Amino acid sequence: MNCIMAALIAPFYGFIHKDFHEVVKKMTLSDKLLFLIMHFIDKMGIWHRLPVILGLVYLLIRRHLHQEYNLINVGKTPVGIRFNPVDYPYKTADEKYNDPFNETSSSKGTFFGRNILPVDQKDKLRKPDPMVVATKLLSRRKFIDTGKQFNIIATSWIQFMIHDWVDHLEDTNQIELSAPREVANQCPLQSFKFFKTKEVPTGFYEIKSGHLNIRTPWWDGSVIYGSNKERLGKVRTFQDGKLKISKDGLLLHDQDGIPVSGDTRNGWAGLSTLQALFVKEHNAVCDALKKEYPELDDEHLYRHARLVTSAVLAKIHTIDWTVELLKTDMLLAGMRGNWYGLLGKKFKDMFGHVGISLLSGLVGQKKPQNHGVPYSLTEEFTSVYRMHALLPDHLLLRDITATPGPNKSPPLSKEVPLSDLIGSKGEKTLSEIGFTRQMVSMGHQASGALELWNYPNSLRDLITQDEKGFDRPDHVDLAVLEVYRDRERNVARYNQFRRSLLLIPISKWEDLTDDVEAIGTLQEVYGDDVEELDLLVGLMAEKKIKGFAISETAFVIFLLMASRRLEADRFFTSDFNEETYTKKGFAWVNTTETLKDVIDRHYPEMTDKWMNSTSAFTVWDAPPETHNPIPLFLRVPT
Repeated sequence: MNCIMAALIAPFYGFIHKDFHEVVKKMTLSDKLLFLIMHFIDKMGIWHRLPVILGLVYLLIRRHLHQEYNLINVGKTPVGIRFNPVDYPYKTADEKYNDPFNETSSSKGTFFGRNILPVDQKDKLRKPDPMVVATKLLSRRKFIDTGKQFNIIATSWIQFMIHDWVDHLEDTNQIELSAPREVANQCPLQSFKFFKTKEVPTGFYEIKSGHLNIRTPWWDGSVIYGSNKERLGKVRTFQDGKLKISKDGLLLHDQDGIPVSGDTRNGWAGLSTLQALFVKEHNAVCDALKKEYPELDDEHLYRHARLVTSAVLAKIHTIDWTVELLKTDMLLAGMRGNWYGLLGKKFKDMFGHVGISLLSGLVGQKKPQNHGVPYSLTEEFTSVYRMHALLPDHLLLRDITATPGPNKSPPLSKEVPLSDLIGSKGEKTLSEIGFTRQMVSMGHQASGALELWNYPNSLRDLITQDEKGFDRPDHVDLAVLEVYRDRERNVARYNQFRRSLLLIPISKWEDLTDDVEAIGTLQEVYGDDVEELDLLVGLMAEKKIKGFAISETAFVIFLLMASRRLEADRFFTSDFNEETYTKKGFAWVNTTETLKDVIDRHYPEMTDKWMNSTSAFTVWDAPPETHNPIPLFLRVPT
């Protein structure tokens, strides 16, 4: 039978792009057929223009294929290390005891996984020179924004999430990069030093070395709680389950001026503001639980409130932030489908999960699903989240004592340079601005666009912090460093990255962009060899799908990993219930839909007075979204 089916498939190999012949040969018959459907649509370039229901079918096919062929474990999978989840109905400080079959799975200090096999670039770490790449293709010439689609709160949010998920363990050895003569006078730093990423033997034959994640990659709110007992001990009050917060609604600071929070490394005022907001959210959950269940002690109040707050973070990211990032009906349906399924929120609230993820969503499934590969976040995931171009050069500070103008817009008061909002200096500036003014100002300012020549120059001369939050003596050029990091960590360059994700690779610069100047500069830096193109540059240069703030290439990683973060976690699947969260806590999660809901809970006057838009992640003076009478799944892109 297999021989017959193989013979039926054989004529289609002439239709399949030559770079995919080998991988298709290794697929099961059913996957071959699914690939042919997907590949036909890709060659037509029409998936994002399909009717919503057909586009979702395409995305389900693509996600399935990536779950089968783009989840790669790094390191040995422990055998026989199991535990009873009943013994740990809460998130531990270092996130052990989430996966019932592997007690250490994706806890602090475990390996980053892979979506693509490592590509050794040790002989290409400086080819072409990362300072040349950053200066000629990334460095901002004039600020390009995203219009009304995405604001600075949205920019802050993604850093807020990254600091929840990923950070690489560094080596003790330093590397120095120096600017070549051709760009030296254009580089803020003529040279700079930084620590290597620590390379650790895996003890496994396929991928012999990897890198360790010093944060907890589960969705556990570690950005406010920390990723170990020591940090957690610093942020807790040990009274009624609560976390420490300043009376002015901002983070407390210790005797060294370092914020008292779960993560204090490489932050800025926008990140600190969101950390403070969700400390307040955690504490509000504690108050509600204590009122409902007065018998609960400090530890149990903390544990339940952390579960609730972490789930609120995950839900906002899934059905609010991502929907604004990928502003199409198809992705609105897809992201809400991840949480609620095709049957929708009303049905799920009334009847619960029906047992089929397609109908009721990934959240609330009977058991976690890791597709045969222990959960982790990946090197490729880290790479596509390099989004510093979202940051502006200045925060446009608003006057919130004035009467709102058209569309609830407050008048501009002054411009604060980004450099004054970063690190310890940024904490001092934020204390002068205050929570409400900072949030309103960020809400009314558009983010930067993820394009060439839009990387903030203030980040090219940056003071970074160590794990404890102390400033380091050496300034770094972050644009240069990000190009280097992908090479150092053996992340495939742009074309191989696409090829490995079953995306049709480019054969010439004109396939990547229509911008004549960009094509000329790419050729100047990389010559005619499109295979040398760095991933970060490709992501910025790539033609964007209408409504997408990110590239299609980055989106494919999102498609795979956004689902995985939910379906692999028992606290969003088998333990997403009233017994684990409490009835009150479970209702808190189910009735919170957006960041606006959280802001309204703590600052009800803020959005009423200053926010005209529907989502807190779009520019606040944008018009609210109008009702569309056409059912979501029946809509056709315009």
